[in-house]
Amino acid sequence: MYLDRRMFTNIDWRIAGTTLALIGVGILTIWSANLGSPSPPRQALYLRQALYAVVALVGLLTIACINYRAIARFAYPIFGVVLALLLVVSVTGEVGGGAQRWLRIGTWTVQPSEFMKLALIFVLARYCEDHKDRLGHPRLLVVPAMMVLPPMFLVLRQPDLGTAVLLGMLTVSVLLLVGLRVKHLLFLAAATAAMAPLLWSFLKDYQRRRVLVFLYPELDPSGAGYHIAQSKIAVGSGELLGKGLTAASQSQLHFLPASYTDFILAVLAEQWGFIGCLVILLLYYVLITRGLEIAREAKDIFGTLLAFGVMTMLTVQLVVNVGMVVGMMPVVGIPLPLLSYGGSSLVVTCIGIGLVMSVHMRRFLY
Repeated sequence: MYLDRRMFTNIDWRIAGTTLALIGVGILTIWSANLGSPSPPRQALYLRQALYAVVALVGLLTIACINYRAIARFAYPIFGVVLALLLVVSVTGEVGGGAQRWLRIGTWTVQPSEFMKLALIFVLARYCEDHKDRLGHPRLLVVPAMMVLPPMFLVLRQPDLGTAVLLGMLTVSVLLLVGLRVKHLLFLAAATAAMAPLLWSFLKDYQRRRVLVFLYPELDPSGAGYHIAQSKIAVGSGELLGKGLTAASQSQLHFLPASYTDFILAVLAEQWGFIGCLVILLLYYVLITRGLEIAREAKDIFGTLLAFGVMTMLTVQLVVNVGMVVGMMPVVGIPLPLLSYGGSSLVVTCIGIGLVMSVHMRRFLY
């Protein structure tokens, strides 16, 4: 590890500022979405999210102060530990909402599948750096593909289709960056298509209905299609400028399910309208483009892939969540980074951003 006071003068304030702004908007939206709830614990969710934010920001600063090269030495052990936690979840994990995704540690619950996103980025970056002289060889693509299959299988069993898809997309994105050719990508696409019946068999009935509702929107408007229908109503009712912070009837009268988690963007659209959503998307644009610039400026492969992987993780989650909220993608349960309620997601996202900041702060060392 390498710490230097001069590095604090190299903190990227664009990334730090947009991260803080998005977290603040998320806490405020969680508070407003639960104003009309008769349940005191639900009314206090914003306080719990604020606590998660403190933990996440401490993690961000801690990771930013650590030399990201230290992560390279522990990439494989970190991946193995998180994979073992996924195995534990499949046996003794807590069940909620029909899914078995959480481990209870005292009064806290942890979702290991969220931490697998970073663990996979670590191990892919380390593997590519170890084989940087032979990255164009097709055989070297087999190992990363085999690395992602066990966590994808365990996550699908929970079931968590969204995170499983994200893990696959992270792997493909990193391989594309290091030299995956189009013919190899077509082969992977064909292999995935061939496995589609097997993947379909892993899905729960409600997940299959969500996919079918996406293809046929009028199939079940009061059942599997209810989330999308109510989300579209909330988004449309916000119009250009929105109804205001405390006048979002779809969420505050509890017509909109998961208003403070997966569909928090629909609440924002109802409250602040198209203009408010545009501001939020611009903040994400600043964060992601700056992160990609840092990946380009990094002087070693591990730093480049680390920053690129984190930004890919954020981009995929953003695109899928926005598409889900407006009905352009099926409901797969992917949260909106930094805004949606959830401690594991927020901590993982902030740790990832801390790694990107670490790469930027040490760009002159390598």
